[in-house]
Amino acid sequence: MQRNKLLFATALTVLLTLGFVATSVIGYFVAEDSLEQQIAEETLPLTSDNIFSEIERDLLRSILISSLMAHDTFVRDWVVEGEEDPEAIIRYLAEIQQKYETTTAFFVAESSRRYYHPDGVLTTVTRANPGDAWYFRVREMNEPFEINIDHDTADPSRLSIFVNYRVEDEAGEYIGVTGIGLAVETVAGLIESYQRRYGRSIYFIDREGTITLRGSGYDGPERIQAQPGLARHAIRILTSPSTDFAYERPGIGTTYVNTRLIPELDWFLVVEQRESSANARLLNTLIVNILLALGVTALVLLTGGWTLRNYQRRLEAMATTDRLTGARNRQALEVLFEQALRLGRRHDQPVSIINLDIDHFKAINDSHGHQAGDRVLKELVDTVSSQIREIDTLCRWGGDEFLILLQDTDADRARLTAERIREAVARRQRSPQSEEGWTVSQGVAQCRENESLDSLIHRADKALYRAKRNGRNQVAVAEPG
Repeated sequence: MQRNKLLFATALTVLLTLGFVATSVIGYFVAEDSLEQQIAEETLPLTSDNIFSEIERDLLRSILISSLMAHDTFVRDWVVEGEEDPEAIIRYLAEIQQKYETTTAFFVAESSRRYYHPDGVLTTVTRANPGDAWYFRVREMNEPFEINIDHDTADPSRLSIFVNYRVEDEAGEYIGVTGIGLAVETVAGLIESYQRRYGRSIYFIDREGTITLRGSGYDGPERIQAQPGLARHAIRILTSPSTDFAYERPGIGTTYVNTRLIPELDWFLVVEQRESSANARLLNTLIVNILLALGVTALVLLTGGWTLRNYQRRLEAMATTDRLTGARNRQALEVLFEQALRLGRRHDQPVSIINLDIDHFKAINDSHGHQAGDRVLKELVDTVSSQIREIDTLCRWGGDEFLILLQDTDADRARLTAERIREAVARRQRSPQSEEGWTVSQGVAQCRENESLDSLIHRADKALYRAKRNGRNQVAVAEPG
C-alpha cells in the first residue's frame, strides 16, 4: 500500500514537472524565434522614440526660455538705451541661469558686439575669430533661432548645446542674439539612464559618422566606418532619416541597430542591442518560469498530499472504527492482532485477550429502549479506555461484546486488568435512564504459540461463559495449555 502511494506521488510529480517545464521551454523557443522581429520592429524603435522625446522635451524648454528672453521688453529697452548699465543685463542673465538651472545664459549686442554673461562681459565677437562664426550666422539667418553645439565661451573645455535666439526691436530690426546653453553631459546622463533601464547601447554620431556622445558601455571605435560589420551600413545610416538593420560583429554575434536623425542637433541617435543579451534575458525568464513551475508543483503536491492523507485518515478511521462507540472494529483487531504477534515473537513477549460482555444488556434495551442501551455502550467504552494502556486495543466485536487486545501481557496480568475494569464499571454512577446498575463479565486467555485469532477468541469466549454461569460480574481465565 505504501509502495503504491509512493509510485503515485512520483508519477504525479513527474507529470506535473514535465508539463510545466515543457510549456516553459516551448514558450522560450517561440519567443526566441520571434525575437529578431520584435527587437527590430518594436523594442529598438520604442527605445529610440523615448530618447528622442526626452531630448525634444529639454530642447523645447530651452527654446521657450530663449524666446522669452528675446521678447523681454527689458532686454530691448536696455539695448535701445545704449547699454548704459552693463550690471543690469549681467544680473538679468544670472537670474535666468539660476531660475531655470541652465548651464549658461548669454546676450550679444549688435551695437557693441559685447558678449554678456552672468560672470560679466566675457569678450567682443569679431569676424576675425572663427569661434564667433555662430554669431554672424545667426545675424544673417531668417529663422528666429537655431540650435548649435559648440564650446562654451565661459568654459572652452565644456561642450554645450546652445539655443541662439535673434533679438529684434519693435520695428523688427536686428539688435542682438540671446539664449541659454545646456551641458552636453545632460544628454549623456540621459543616455546612461536609458542604458540601465533598457540594457541597450546608445550613442550619437554626427554627419561624418564620428561618435559625439556615448554611454559608459560603448567599446567601439571613434567612427562607425571603423566598426567591423557596421562600416558597410555607414552610408545607409548617414543618408537616411531613420533605419534599422542587423549586422554580425566579430566575437559578439548578431547586433540589432535602430537609427534616427535628430534635426535640431543634426546628429543621429543610434540604439544597439546584442542578440546574446536578449537571449540571456529570455533564458533568465525561462529559468524563473521553471523555478515557479517547480514551486507550484511542490505546492500542488503538498496540498494534494495533505488533502489525500486527510481523506485517507478519515476513510481508514471509518473502516477501522465502530461508529457508535469510537472503539476499534473487527477489521482493525484482525490487523492489530497480527502486528502484536509479530512484535511478541521478536521480543519474546506474551499476548493476551479479554472477552467482555455486559450483563443483562438485552433487559436494558427492552426496559429502557435502544437509546439507553447505546448510552450504556458508550459509557462502557469510556470506562474501559481509562483502565488500559495506550498500546492496548479495545474493540467492539458485536452487540454488547467487546475484545481487549493486551500486548506484553500474560494471563495473570490480563486477569488483573480485567478485575480493574470490572471494579471500575461497578463503581461508576448509575445511569439516569436505568433503575438498576449494570455489570460486566469477562473471559481472559493468553495466546499460545502459533495460535490463530479465532482459536484465541474461542477460548476467551468459553472463559466468559464460565464467568456468566458462575453468577456474572466476574472474571474467568481460560485453561492454559
